[in-house]
Amino acid sequence: MSHPHLLLFRNTGPETHAHLSADERQDLIERWNAWFVGLRDAGKALDGRPLELSGRLVSGPGGKRVTDGPFAESNEAVGGYVLLNVADLDEATAIAQQHPGLEHGLIIEVRPMPPTCHLGVVTGPA
Repeated sequence: MSHPHLLLFRNTGPETHAHLSADERQDLIERWNAWFVGLRDAGKALDGRPLELSGRLVSGPGGKRVTDGPFAESNEAVGGYVLLNVADLDEATAIAQQHPGLEHGLIIEVRPMPPTCHLGVVTGPA
């Protein structure tokens, strides 16, 4: 049985890859794409997208506190994600450990996605 897990990519801003030569950057792109396409073709990656570097934080009663990103530390901001359909946290972690961006400072947060919210809030499709 498979379960959804989310890989959240941190430390993905332009400064992370600024030190790479054009050839090194192209090599990373090709290895990154091969990593994702392999997962997608194996039915393990259901979706994956980059996120803009800026955004907004909404908080407080009534959502009245709205602040622009970036966040406290740019290396903490989530720069993208991949939604996995895997057996468990160990498989998701093993997939994350194969990401070619790790050698260039990428940080991957691996999070299981439970079928329901701990508060009982509706979170999935009808």
